[in-house]
Amino acid sequence: MANYAIGDIQGCYAPLDRMLDRIAFDPAVDRLWIVGDLVNRGPESLRVLRFLRGLGDAASIVLGNHDLYLLMVAAGYKRRDSDDTLFQVLEADDRDELLEWLSFQPLMRVHGDHVLVHAGLLPGWTVTRAQALAAEVGAVLAGPKSREFLLHLAGNRPDRWSDGLKGWDRLRVIVNAMTRLRFCTAQGRMDLSAKGAPHKAPSGMLPWFRVPDRFSRTHTIVCGHWSALGFYREPGLIALDSGCVWGGKLTALRIEDDAVFQVPG
Repeated sequence: MANYAIGDIQGCYAPLDRMLDRIAFDPAVDRLWIVGDLVNRGPESLRVLRFLRGLGDAASIVLGNHDLYLLMVAAGYKRRDSDDTLFQVLEADDRDELLEWLSFQPLMRVHGDHVLVHAGLLPGWTVTRAQALAAEVGAVLAGPKSREFLLHLAGNRPDRWSDGLKGWDRLRVIVNAMTRLRFCTAQGRMDLSAKGAPHKAPSGMLPWFRVPDRFSRTHTIVCGHWSALGFYREPGLIALDSGCVWGGKLTALRIEDDAVFQVPG
C-alpha cells in the first residue's frame, strides 16, 4: 500500500492518467491525496471530477480556491474569470451529484505527521487549531446555509485572523488562508494579491512557510496553489504545484518515502 499526494490538476485529466500509470496506482491498495484545485482552466474538469469521485475511499481530497469558485458559480455567484472552463461541469447531467460530493470535501486533512492543505496555514495556528477551523467551514459548506455562505465568500477582508471574528468574516479568513495564502507578515496579515516567486515578496511580507516559529512546524505541510514556487521541498514543507495547467509538470509525492514523480502537463 502506498499514499501519493498529487499537485494541482486543474482539469488536466491526461497528465493525471499518465501519472497513475507512472506510479502503477492500484485503487484496491493505494490511496491518492489531492491537494486541491481539481478543476478549472484545464480542458477536462468534468472528467477529473467524475474519475476522482468514482475512486471512493481510494482518493482523499482537500478543496482549493478553484474548487470553491466552481461551487460559488453554481450557487449563483457572477462568473468573473473569462478563461475558466467550468461549463462542462455546470451543464453536466450529473452536476448536482458532483457538486454535492465536492461540497463535502474538507479544507485540510492530517495523515500521520503530514498535513494536506491547498495553500497554507497562518503562523499562529497549530495543526489542531487549524483542523477545528477547517471543520467549522466544512459544517457550513455541507449544511443548509451553504449557498448563503458561498455568495458571501469572495473578498480579501479581513486580511488577518482574530479569535473574535464571527459570521462570514470568520469563515472567509479561514478559507482564504487555507486556499489562497502565499505571503503574510510575521503576525499573520495576508497579502492575497501577490502571486510571484518567494523572492518577490511584498514589502514586510514573507512566504507563509518561512515565518519564524510558526505553530504548524510540528508537521510537514503538503500543499499546492503556488505555481511560481513550483515543486519545492524544505524541512516542514512539500509544495507540489508545478504548473501542470500552464505547460509545466504534474507532480506526485509518495508519502511513505518522499519519492517524487513527475509527468509533462
